[in-house]
Amino acid sequence: MEALPEDCLSLVISLTSPCDACSSAAVSAAFRGAADSDVVWESFLPPDYRDIISRSVSPVELSSKKDAFRRLSSTPLLIDGGKKIFSIDKNTNKKRYMLSARELSIAWSKNSLYWSWKPVQHSRFSEAAELVMVSWLELHAKVKMGTLSPNTTYAAYLILQLVNRAFGLDVVASEASIEIGNYKTKRTIYVDKYKIQGLNELKEGENSVIRPRGDGWLEVELGEFHSNGRKEEEEVNIWFRETKGVHLKGGIVVEGIELRPKT
Repeated sequence: MEALPEDCLSLVISLTSPCDACSSAAVSAAFRGAADSDVVWESFLPPDYRDIISRSVSPVELSSKKDAFRRLSSTPLLIDGGKKIFSIDKNTNKKRYMLSARELSIAWSKNSLYWSWKPVQHSRFSEAAELVMVSWLELHAKVKMGTLSPNTTYAAYLILQLVNRAFGLDVVASEASIEIGNYKTKRTIYVDKYKIQGLNELKEGENSVIRPRGDGWLEVELGEFHSNGRKEEEEVNIWFRETKGVHLKGGIVVEGIELRPKT
C-alpha cells in the first residue's frame, strides 16, 4: 500500500471514517501525509460546512480541513444570531442542530404572566424560557429537510430543566409528535421531576422518560424520523404539547429542541 501515490492513499482513506483516518496516520510517514490531507477530511465534512461556518456569531479561523472537522465535532458552533447550535456527530459524521427556545413557537410565550425569558446557567444561548403558569402548554419547532444530512435517522429531543416549584406537569400525559407530509409519530410523556432516567416504573402508555445529559440539563426524546428520499424543501414539524388537561402547570425551563443522528 505504501507504494501507492499519496493521492491514491488519500482517496482510499477518505472512504473510511475519521477514527480510521487517525489510526492510519500512525502506520507510517506516507500514511500520515495521506491521512492528514484535505481530500480525506473534506470527505467527512458536510458539503455546506463553509456556509454554516459563515453564519457563526463569532469569527472562526481554520488551518485545514482536518482542523475544521476537529473544531465542528468537538466545539458546537453558535449560529444564526445565536438562536441555533451546530456541530458534527463524531460517530456518524452527520449534522447535529439545536434550536433555542427563541427559535421555537411557544403558545403565550410573549405574555410575561405565562412565560419568563431569562439567562440560565449552563446554557450557551443568551436566554431560555421558564414556564410561569399556563393551562395550555404547546411548543412547536420546524426545520427544513435540506438543512439536515441525507439518508440519516434523526431523533428530536426536548432539552429542559425542572425547577423546585414545578407543578401540574405530571397530572396528564403530554403528547410529542413529529410530522413530515403524511408521516407522523406520536408518543406520550409524563414530565415528572421524581422520575428521571427511568428510576421508577413507567405509567401506563408512557414510552419516553427524562434523562440527565451531564451538562446541567435534562432531555426527553420526542420521536424520530428518516431523511432518506425527502425533498429539501419539506418541513419537519416537531410538537410537544399538553392541551387536554384544564389544570394549571408550571416550573419547566425550556432551552430548546435538539436534532441529532441515531447510530
